[in-house]
This record gives sequence, structure tokens and C-alpha cells, in this order.
Amino acid sequence: MDILTLAGLVLAFGGIIGGMLIEGGHLSSLVNGPAFLIVLGGTIGAVLVQTPMDAFKRALGRMKWAFMPPVVSLPEAIEKIVNWSNIARKEGLLRLEDYIQQEPDPFASKALQLLVDGKEPEEIRHILEMDMTIHEESELQAITFFEGVGGYAPTIGIIGAVLGLIHVMGNLADPSKLGGGIAAAFVATIYGLVLANVFALPMGNKIKSVVKKQTRLCELIVEGVIAIAHGENPRNIESRLQGFLQH
Repeated sequence: MDILTLAGLVLAFGGIIGGMLIEGGHLSSLVNGPAFLIVLGGTIGAVLVQTPMDAFKRALGRMKWAFMPPVVSLPEAIEKIVNWSNIARKEGLLRLEDYIQQEPDPFASKALQLLVDGKEPEEIRHILEMDMTIHEESELQAITFFEGVGGYAPTIGIIGAVLGLIHVMGNLADPSKLGGGIAAAFVATIYGLVLANVFALPMGNKIKSVVKKQTRLCELIVEGVIAIAHGENPRNIESRLQGFLQH
């Protein structure tokens, strides 16, 4: 569980609602069903127009990463690669075949398979970097869903406010309804801004940080496997890979 995500949401909503209450506002003034429907429905609809189906499905699946991100441990990966290099140096590359099925990471498993198959180092690099690039692009395409929500929500909120004001203008003959009507109209703007700046954009950026960590792990694996293919000393491999921890 990512405590910072929960703490950030609690602090953001707490600050907004708490500040409003301190100023003498009421929570009931923020409850407006039509405004909520306009902002949420309009925003999601607009984003669906620009988002491919596979990216939309991937985005829904990645929402949990903001709260429960997958574990990405570079130190563990370095330790594992150094172990592979020791085995390859003492017992030969074919001995690593026993570790292919045991490896839970598909990318690392493929890297080991290429190594055991005796592929040339540059060919291994080319294949793995292509897989890494395709994976990263797919994940980042899913993140555009959240960026789209962050971009459209404020504008849809303004549309909701304008629609509310149009309704208010129709009641100019009854001044008692003007104040409440105008206040309700601007609730849509608040919904749009909160949806974009408290939820969608921060969540997209949090997921993007996870993708970048995964990419860094893949880069580490590529460099480690290439070094093993070149027959480098395990200590030298470990020293080189430690550089990934400095960024």
C-alpha cells in the first residue's frame, strides 16, 4: 500500500473541505447531482473518444498501481544478476537454463533464454530493448487516459457552470432563486477542477513513476545480461550495475 497516495488524497480533500467549513460554508452546498453527472459523464465520454479500447482497459487495470504499486527492487535484481554471472562463470551458460522457468519476471526470463541460446550480445540487446520500448509505450499510452481526464474535466466543469447559469437566467423574475442557483452552477466548476487536479493528474503521474521504475529495472537487466554474455567478472558487473542505484 502506497501511504503517500492515501495521505495526499486525505490532505487534499481535507484541506479543501476544511477551508470551506472554516469560512462558514456547508457541505450540502457542494452536493449537486446534475453537476456531478455533467462533469463525470462529459469528461469520461470525451476521453473515450480519443482513447483506444486496449489503452482504456489497461488504464483501468493500472489504477490500482496508485495505491498498491508492484514491487520494483533494483538491489534484488543486481544480486540476482551477480548470482547468474557467478554460475555462468563457474558452470557455463547452459547451467542458467534451470533458472529460466523459476524466474517470475517475464522480461528477465526472456533475457536468460536469449543468453542460454547463445545469441550474440548485440542481438540480445536489440531484442530486449525493442521489447522494453514496446512495453513502455503501451503503459504510457494507458496513462494518457488520466491525462485526458485532467485536461477535459475543468472545461466540462465550465460547461456545467454555463448550463447552470442559463437555467438561472430563466428565473430572473424570481430574485429569491438567483443566489442559490448561481452557487449551484459553480459547483460544476469545482467538480471539474477537483477531478482533474486532485484525482486524475496526480494518479497518472504516480502510475507514470511506476512505469519509469519498471523501465529502469529492464535497463539494468539488459546491461547485466549483456555483461554476462561478454564474460565479464561478476565483481565488475556488480560495480557497474550499482550505478543504477544512484539515479
